[in-house]
Amino acid sequence: MDFFSQINVALRGPTGQPQSATDTIAKLADRLSPSTLLADRRAAVLALKGLARDWKADVGERALPGLLDVLQNDAEVDADIGKAVLETLNILCEVDENAPAASRELGYKHTDAVLADEKVAQKLFALMGDHSFYTRYAALQFLAILLQNRRHLVQAYFLKAPVGVTSLIALLEDKREIIRNEAIFTIQSLISQSPEIQKIMAFEGAFEKLFNIIVGEQGVEGGVVVQDALACVDGLLRFNQSNQSYFRGSSLPPVLLSLIGFPPSLPFDTPAPQQFALQLWDVPQKRTNVSMVVGIIGLLARHAGPPDVLSITCARCLVEIGIASNFPTGIKAQGLRLIPSNLASLPLAEMVVTPYVPVPDTNGEEWDRLEPASALDALVELVLHGEYNGIIDGERRTKEGMELRAAAVAVFQNFVQKEEISEAIVQAMVAQPGSQAPVTPLLYSLTTVPISPLNIPAVTSTHFATLLFSHLLRFSPRAKALARSIVPQSTASQSTSSYFVPADGGAPPAPEEDGDDADEPQTLLQILSEHLSLAFLARGRADLPDREAREWDRLCVGYLCLLIQWLWEDPAAVREFLEAGALGVLVEPINQTAEEDAVIPGLCAFLLGVCYEFNREPGEVTRATIHPILTRLGIDMLSGRIAHLRDDDRFKAIGPDNFVLAYPTAPAPHHQPLQGPPSASQPKPEVEEGEIWFDWAFVDFWKSNYYTIQKGIAVDPNSLSSAAGHGAESAMLIASLKDVIRNQAAEIDKLQQQIKSLSTSSDEVETLRAQVTTLTQQLSEAEEKRRDVEKEQEDLLVLLDELNNKRRRDKERMREAGLEVSEDEGDDEDEDEDAEEE
Repeated sequence: MDFFSQINVALRGPTGQPQSATDTIAKLADRLSPSTLLADRRAAVLALKGLARDWKADVGERALPGLLDVLQNDAEVDADIGKAVLETLNILCEVDENAPAASRELGYKHTDAVLADEKVAQKLFALMGDHSFYTRYAALQFLAILLQNRRHLVQAYFLKAPVGVTSLIALLEDKREIIRNEAIFTIQSLISQSPEIQKIMAFEGAFEKLFNIIVGEQGVEGGVVVQDALACVDGLLRFNQSNQSYFRGSSLPPVLLSLIGFPPSLPFDTPAPQQFALQLWDVPQKRTNVSMVVGIIGLLARHAGPPDVLSITCARCLVEIGIASNFPTGIKAQGLRLIPSNLASLPLAEMVVTPYVPVPDTNGEEWDRLEPASALDALVELVLHGEYNGIIDGERRTKEGMELRAAAVAVFQNFVQKEEISEAIVQAMVAQPGSQAPVTPLLYSLTTVPISPLNIPAVTSTHFATLLFSHLLRFSPRAKALARSIVPQSTASQSTSSYFVPADGGAPPAPEEDGDDADEPQTLLQILSEHLSLAFLARGRADLPDREAREWDRLCVGYLCLLIQWLWEDPAAVREFLEAGALGVLVEPINQTAEEDAVIPGLCAFLLGVCYEFNREPGEVTRATIHPILTRLGIDMLSGRIAHLRDDDRFKAIGPDNFVLAYPTAPAPHHQPLQGPPSASQPKPEVEEGEIWFDWAFVDFWKSNYYTIQKGIAVDPNSLSSAAGHGAESAMLIASLKDVIRNQAAEIDKLQQQIKSLSTSSDEVETLRAQVTTLTQQLSEAEEKRRDVEKEQEDLLVLLDELNNKRRRDKERMREAGLEVSEDEGDDEDEDEDAEEE
C-alpha cells in the first residue's frame, strides 16, 4: 500500500488535482535525487517504467540522467530498484525496426546518452556478475539492446572493462537456463566483427563452456540453444586465424566431429560407419544444427598452411556427407561446397565410400547399401545421375538437387586441376592395343544418343558430362591429344540410324548390313559433332513443344561449350572437327532471325571463330575455305552475335558460387510436404525446378577470350593474327614450363621419399651417432695416452744421452790417467763417435 500511496502523491498536485504527464514525469525525475530515500527512488523508478512506453521522449528528456545515477549508485544495493531501472532503460533505448523513423531515432538518441559516460557501461558489465537473478537477466537484456544499437562503442568499452569478460563467461555456466541462454545470445552480438574480443573470449575458455552446453543439450538433437551455441563457436572461429589455431590445438575438434557421428581417425580404405551415414531427419531443428556443425567443419578443412591431419579428416567428413549419406540435400551441397580447392592431399581415387539408396515404399525408413566404391567414382555418379541415382526425384529436376550436382562438379574440377590427374582419367578412356575402349560412366553419358522426345534425366546427364569432360581438357594439350584418340565402343555408333526421329515423324531407316567395307569406328570428337548436328535438326521442328525445345537448346549449349574449349589452341582437333562436316552445322544457327534467343547463335559464331583462328594444320577445310563463309555471313554480324551472348540473362546470372538457375515455368503440382528422406513411392512435395546452361569456368573462359575471336575473324586467311601467334607461343612456353615444373615436382617427390626413408631409420642413425660419440671419446683418451708415452720416451732419450756423455768423459779421464780401457769400451766409444758424426 505504501507504493500505491507514493504513486498517488506523485500523480497529484498539492491541491489534490490531477497533473499532466509532463509534470508527473518531472516530479518523478526529482524523486530520483540521491537525497531522497531509497524507497522513494524505487517508487519513482517503477512509476517511470510504467510511463516510459507511452511517454518515451518525455521520460528520456527529463528522467534519463537520474535513472543513470540510480543505476550506478543503487542497482547493486537493491535488487528491486536495479531490475526496475534496467528495464526502464531497456524501454527507452529499444529500437523497433517497424516503427516510424522518429521513434527509431529516439531510441538511438537515448542509447547515445547512456553510452556517453563509460562508467555506465562498466557498471552494466559489473551487474552481469550480480547474485540477483533479475538483475543479471535485466543487465543482459539491456546489454543486448545497446549492442544492437551501437555495437562498436560497446565493444570498445568491453575491452577496457576489468570484469566484463569474466562475468560474461561465468554466465555460460549458470544453472538457470534463461540466464545462460541470454548470455549466449549476448555473446553472439558482442563478438561480431571484433577479433580482439573473439581472442579474449577464446582464451578465457569460451569454446570449452559452449561445447559443454552443446553436449549437455543432446548435441545436434537439441533445440535452439544448441543452434545459438554453435553460432557462437562459428563466430569465434570465422575470419579469426588465431582462434582457429587455438581450436585446432585443443581437444575439441574430435568432439565437433562426434556431434554428427563421424569417427575422427577413419582410414581412407574404410567406409564411414552406418550410424553416421544413415540418420533420422524428422526434426527440422536438427537440420539447422547439423548445418551449423558442417559449416564449422568446413572452416577447419580449409587450413591456411600445408594440409594437416585435422584438415584432411574434416575434408574426408565433408566428402562422406556429400556422396555417401542420407543427409538432407541442402546439407550435402553445403558440405561439397566447403571442401577445400586444394585436393592434392585428399586421394579421392583411393578413398573408399559406401553409397546408400532408399528402398521404395518404405517412407525413407529402409535403405540399401551399395557396394563400396572409390570416392571419385561415387562423385562422378552423383554428377551424372543425381542424388540416389534419381530414385527419389525421378524425372523432376529440382533446384536443390541440381545445386548438389553443381557442387559435385566443382569438387571434380578442383580435383583434376593437376594435369597428371586429368591426363590419367582421359587415358583410362582410350582403348589399349588389341582391346576396345572401356565404357566409363562419363564416356557413356557423353556419347548417349539424343532421342526425340527427349528424356529429361538423360539430357541433364549428358549436359553434366560435357561439363566434367571440359574440366579434363581445359588448358591441357596432353589431355586434348589423348581425347582425340578416344574411340568409344561400336555399340554407341552403330545405333546412329535409330537414335533420331525425323521431323516428318516417319520410322527410322533399317540398319544396314555390316559388310567388309563397313565404316571405321568414329572418334569421340566425330560423335559429338554428329550429335550436335542432329540436335540442331531436332530443335528446328515446328511442332516441337516449348519445354522440349528448351531441352534441345540446353543440350546444344552443352555440346557447343565443350567443343569450344576442346578446339581452343588445338589445331589437330579443329581439322578433325571440320573434316567431320561441322562447318555447315554452325552456319545455319548463326543465320536464324529469331531475336529472342542469343545463346546458340552466339556460341555457334564463337565456335566458328575458334575454328578459323586455330585452323593451322593442312587439311580439306582451310582458312581460305572458311574466310568466304565469314565474309558472306558478315564480320559485323558475327561480332554482334558473339557480343550479344553476354547480354543474355542466362549468361549474366552465372557466378563463381553457383550456376543453377530456377526454371522459368516450373510446374507446381499440389503435393504434401515430406518429413525426412522421402521414398520413391511417396507423393512428390512442391519444389522449385532448376536448370543449368553454363558453368562459371566457361563464362570466365569466354570473357577472357571472346575479344580475341572477334579480332581473329577479321584477319586475312593468309596472315597469322598476332593474338593467335602470341597464343601459340604462350602455349608452347606454358607447356615447356609445365614440363619443367613436372620434372621438378618428380624430383621433389623423389627427395621426399628419400627423406621419408631416412626418417624411418632414425633409430639406427641415433645408435650410430652414439657409437661415434663413444669411439670419439675413446680415441681422445688413446690420443692422450699416446702423448704421455711419447713424452716419457723423450725424457728417457734425454737421460740416455746424458749417461752417454758422462761415460765418454769418464773414459777420457781414464786414458789421461793411464788407465787401461777395454776394447768393448773403446768400440763403444768409436760407435758413439760414429753416431755423433752421423
